[in-house]
Amino acid sequence: MNTYKKMLITELKLSLRGMDMVIFAIVMPIIILVAIYFINGDNLAYENASYTVLQQSFGAVVSIAILASGAMGLPIVISDYRNKKILKKMKVTPIKPIMILIVQVSIYTIYSFISLVLLFAIATNFLGLRFQGNIFVFLIGWVLVLISMFSIGMLVGGVSKDQKTANVLASLLYFVMLAFSGTTIPYEIMPSLMQKISNLLPLTQGIKLLKATSLGLEVESFIVPIIIMCIIGVVCTFISIKYFKWE
Repeated sequence: MNTYKKMLITELKLSLRGMDMVIFAIVMPIIILVAIYFINGDNLAYENASYTVLQQSFGAVVSIAILASGAMGLPIVISDYRNKKILKKMKVTPIKPIMILIVQVSIYTIYSFISLVLLFAIATNFLGLRFQGNIFVFLIGWVLVLISMFSIGMLVGGVSKDQKTANVLASLLYFVMLAFSGTTIPYEIMPSLMQKISNLLPLTQGIKLLKATSLGLEVESFIVPIIIMCIIGVVCTFISIKYFKWE
């Protein structure tokens, strides 16, 4: 535990020095949330809807931090450590290489959680968000999305043959899901064809779950996204562990 704590503090300092995740996982979601509020105000999200645009979009904005951490930050830092032979060198030390992966997952979980807390505080205290759901149920959905997206990040960073491949795949995952999963463009107003494409993306299912739990809708009606998130988490975690390249 003492080793974990020391490594966590050291790696967190290095991460903060780069500022990338502070911008993409914390600052960017706040900017998008505030922009949604000022563009739409208290207008209804859709015809005959009983929720404002802000209420409809809150879960999607929260997922941006998870997306940035899991699909971009995590795989890139893992491939970078492999490229710099850090993982290989740790094999001859008392510290197991798996420890650095646990530390990195912890760091990106911290980023995502800080983003969640700030978004909730800003939305409820300054933007007039009326949170309809049960916060504990929402947090369960948030953890499920976190696990699924982080497992994808571990898969990309763990099995990519080199750093360039990992960077390309991570960037592709990030920008495609940012554009088409409903984080920036609401799923409900997408054309039919775009919705079909969006349904193929894992984050789309996560956003549906977060939206349902934040609005207090019947979670049972969103059992498919829950099953998909669980399958993604289990399959990607298994593959990333089994075929992980330490060097």
